[in-house]
Amino acid sequence: MPVPRMYKTQAIVLSRFELGEADRVLTLLTPHDGKLKAIAKGVRRPNSRIGGSVEPFAELHLVLVHGRTFDVITQASVGEAWLRLRDRLESAATAWYLGELAERAVEERAAAYPIYALLRRAYQLLDDGMAPGRVARWFEYGLADALGMRPEVDRCVECDRILEETEAFRWVPALGGVLCGRHTGPPAEQVGVSLAALKLLKAYRRLDIEAIAALRLPTTVELEVEDALRRFIRYVLEREARSLAFLDEVRATSR
Repeated sequence: MPVPRMYKTQAIVLSRFELGEADRVLTLLTPHDGKLKAIAKGVRRPNSRIGGSVEPFAELHLVLVHGRTFDVITQASVGEAWLRLRDRLESAATAWYLGELAERAVEERAAAYPIYALLRRAYQLLDDGMAPGRVARWFEYGLADALGMRPEVDRCVECDRILEETEAFRWVPALGGVLCGRHTGPPAEQVGVSLAALKLLKAYRRLDIEAIAALRLPTTVELEVEDALRRFIRYVLEREARSLAFLDEVRATSR
């Protein structure tokens, strides 16, 4: 049976680049068709019917036609706009960062519903005003889990022994999580982790995001967990996210 030339999908815009004088190529994350590139023809013209719709930080309802190089967007409307997250610079910068992680994690046309649902929920949480740092950590942990690489925080990744509160811990992304004090890992790839940070890492594994949002934590512990999960995601995706520099600059100027 031939594949229909026209199809409909929900989508979140992950990135974009300009093409020619009026067109724009979008990288989209869809719930059932995974990541794909599509062209919005004439979208940069003032009279474009879809120009105001195909923007980042929104869930779109699209009608597309299969093309040779790129699929072509013929209709677009906004399902969820998430306008409030755009009004807060740190939330918007965090949304860019999470979108980049999703783009790097998903192969072209590969099934990606768990990551789509994760990104959609993260954008809703940012729109609701939840602390961007906690949303980012929750997303990073969830993304690693969706990719089948959830970090181990209950047992030593070397000897599989349950971690005890009285010992020293080290975070070793290359080995998959926490190493107990009885073992040594690659020196360049490990960092010490405090008991308080380990407990917070366990919370991200076990609690829902609303429970995590209600926790009262020292800034030092949150920064330690931020560093640990960023290291882990960098290892999983094999590169640093480009948008991190902008996100950290925004956070530094807002303090």
